[in-house]
Amino acid sequence: MSSRLRDSGQSTGVAPEFTVDPAMLDAISPSGDRGGIVLGSGLKGEPLTISALRSTPTRIVLVGGLYLARQVAMRAMAVGAWVVVATGRPAAWQVLPQAAGNQRDGRPSPLVQIRRLSPVELPRPSEDAPLLVVTDGGPTPQDLFPPRSPWQTTVYVLPYLHPQAGATANAADLVLMQRLPAGQAELAARIWRLPPQMMRQLTTLKDDQVVALGRNLWRPLRLVTTAKEQQLLGPVRRGD
Repeated sequence: MSSRLRDSGQSTGVAPEFTVDPAMLDAISPSGDRGGIVLGSGLKGEPLTISALRSTPTRIVLVGGLYLARQVAMRAMAVGAWVVVATGRPAAWQVLPQAAGNQRDGRPSPLVQIRRLSPVELPRPSEDAPLLVVTDGGPTPQDLFPPRSPWQTTVYVLPYLHPQAGATANAADLVLMQRLPAGQAELAARIWRLPPQMMRQLTTLKDDQVVALGRNLWRPLRLVTTAKEQQLLGPVRRGD
């Protein structure tokens, strides 16, 4: 897992380069590294990149607010991924079609689809057009779209940790956690067998801080947000 979160410029875990319409890059203005997603910065201000779009089926669990989930989805779009969002709150995700340029000609963008929480046929992912599926189904999400093929990444958005989400959490290749209350931090410690110091750190994160957790990986980072992302998403925040 450590190769999937890397400092910009390292040679490990390098994702392939995807192409994207220049208008999309202009709209979102992301920081990217050959298909990787710059999620935040380290303690010394160095950019930290996740290879979320890979040749292996990938699961990512986000524990936190909509801000983080929508930012990850937008940055996947910006490096050329298809994005399908299955959600019970579609209005909260309309910022993605707006970012994709739906409003320019009044027609839906093929890059992003907002769906209900029910099984649908997904676009076929490929190296040139990877697929990010966001399941925004509450703290105990149904596994409607498990990643079964290369170049598909499924993101599970958990507003808070729930004991019944343990199986989903344990199956994740990468977990991104924002600040947790003490009780949820204790649950996180049980799910991932965290030592007391890591459990305490989860309760003291600032609004713009995230912990990236995986096999042999514990990396606190600070979210990096561009000016244009702030126009679309508002200020960095922990909640929804």
